[in-house]
Amino acid sequence: MNPSDAIVFVVDDDSSVCTSLKRLLKSAGWDVATFASAREFLDYNHPEKPSCVILDIRLPDLSGLDLQDQMAAAGLSMPIIFITGHGTVPMSVRAMKAGAVDFLEKPFDQKILFDAVKKAVEKDTKAREDRAIKSEVKSLYETLSPREREVFSWVITGMLNKQIAAELGIAEKTVKVHRAQVMRKMQVVSVAEMVRLAELLGITPPAKF
Repeated sequence: MNPSDAIVFVVDDDSSVCTSLKRLLKSAGWDVATFASAREFLDYNHPEKPSCVILDIRLPDLSGLDLQDQMAAAGLSMPIIFITGHGTVPMSVRAMKAGAVDFLEKPFDQKILFDAVKKAVEKDTKAREDRAIKSEVKSLYETLSPREREVFSWVITGMLNKQIAAELGIAEKTVKVHRAQVMRKMQVVSVAEMVRLAELLGITPPAKF
């Protein structure tokens, strides 16, 4: 991807670190915003574009690990690259278990930083694409009537129309009509596609007896 399409956030209370990282990342084409504290970062109006955050473990208000927890609680799901001059194994384990992309010890190699940022932004780009697709599919599903949703849930089990009709206590031709409506509204042409959409929405098919 084009670095200019994304933004890298740097959270570090050392102004010299912020300045050097900003200069370095900008030289590689990244848009960069810096913050001296966790609170400044949380209060910022984050733009809807691919991003990641380079986060110091030690901050004047919250620790980097506490900020990671608060970001998760607030639904701010951008990937995190931790940097520290005082790292420990337990810190790095906790950070990585909570989803951090990398944990870099200062001083770190420029290439290692660039690779970590590229990986993090690509991860966020993919996550945003997946969320957009899920949101679109959810919107389509919400156009289904209650009966169409019932038919949807039975179709993804692989049942034939007559079997679904027996389960729902309605005529087979009625199931056929609902099934056609479901496929039209969900913009699919096969049961396999419907199954993938159901998985995306977290819909569990009813048990067959």
